[in-house]
Amino acid sequence: MLDNKSYDVVIVGGGLVGCTLALLLLQSSDRSRPRIALIEAGEISQSTSGTLLDESSDDLVGDFDPRVVALTLASENLFKNLSIWSEVEALRTSPYRDMSVWDSEGTGAIQFHAEEAAVTHLGTIVENRLLLAVLRNRLLDYQAKGHLDLYCGSKVERLGPVAGDESQQSNSDAVRFIGLANGQVLSARTLVAADGANSAIRSMAAFKMREWSYNHNAIVTTVKTQNTREYTARQVFQGSGPLAFLPLQAKSGDCRYSSIVWSQLPERANELMEMSDSEFASVLEQAFESKLGRIDQVAQRFSIPLRQRHALNYYKDRIVLVGDAAHTIHPLAGQGVNLGLLDVAVLAEELLLAFDKQQDLGSIKVLSRYQRRRVADNLAMMSVMEGFKRLFEDVNPLSRMLRNVGMSVLNQHPLIKQPILSRALGLHGDLPLITQTSPA
Repeated sequence: MLDNKSYDVVIVGGGLVGCTLALLLLQSSDRSRPRIALIEAGEISQSTSGTLLDESSDDLVGDFDPRVVALTLASENLFKNLSIWSEVEALRTSPYRDMSVWDSEGTGAIQFHAEEAAVTHLGTIVENRLLLAVLRNRLLDYQAKGHLDLYCGSKVERLGPVAGDESQQSNSDAVRFIGLANGQVLSARTLVAADGANSAIRSMAAFKMREWSYNHNAIVTTVKTQNTREYTARQVFQGSGPLAFLPLQAKSGDCRYSSIVWSQLPERANELMEMSDSEFASVLEQAFESKLGRIDQVAQRFSIPLRQRHALNYYKDRIVLVGDAAHTIHPLAGQGVNLGLLDVAVLAEELLLAFDKQQDLGSIKVLSRYQRRRVADNLAMMSVMEGFKRLFEDVNPLSRMLRNVGMSVLNQHPLIKQPILSRALGLHGDLPLITQTSPA
């Protein structure tokens, strides 16, 4: 067995949420930092813009990452305050100023506009791999300076108390140890599970979950349309599930690209996946009511089963859950990653405060503050998404009429729209300082 190394915080999962947490804990140079390690099952290597973007191909639709995140202004502020947003923008981003939502089976519609909230844009679509590359490049810089240890290419194999003290397996006061498949053993005051919806850490620690299947699959891909999308995010609610067109923009300025997320029953999703590109484009164009004209190109499609999950507790015996490891929601509003980013912004705030006060970072006192600040907001968003899903699945004529009237009334009353718009921007609730607007 390799020598044990000890840390204040060990983060498992090198995705968007885990990498962001590591940067948040490392951000301050004017004080001592916690000892931090990040474990990632895959490899993490330096990326350059040349290796990330290739817009010389005629098949540019295939160069866009099918996985995109619709960042709220709060999330964007977080990355600005971490001084990495300019690097993300230098690659490829797609801000949108307007949002249009309508019912395919009625006349109800609602529009949101940036000027209603006195902001320049409502959010920004960013490709997952580009944002992740910027985050990881910055982490590699910290590693090179000796501020962070990265353990890549090896999975966590087991958890327990301090090595050699198996008798304390159930003692919540014991320092956690993390055994890797390569034989390395790490110990930590706090272990953070940022390893996604199918979290291995969550399973090993036997966290209790409340979860169910939506009985829908999300089809995701990138398309090129005949017309530009005019800096607008669009979503149409159909009886079979919502369909979203999220704006993408090439570095050349070409705005005819969109990332789509189409929620369908599994049987219908399988049929759509088996279609040729031309057949799929035709069906998609019809479902979207030709809002952007002809669908000219379709990239590779992916079908993802949708489940809702929520941990009954976010912490247990020095292990704390963040992001999809703690909760997953329906993608119809694109809020999943944003909730995860708020999770780690709050957790970092609480951990750094405890570190400065020389408190135990893995104590119930510290971790319960994180849970208390995040559970209500996450549950509220999950409830809203579940309500929308059920509302638009209801085929009862009376329900259909009421929701269309309700959307039309809502669209005409700015004071009623404002709370919804604030939530869409991420500017609500108990916001950590890192997500607030930077000084000019």
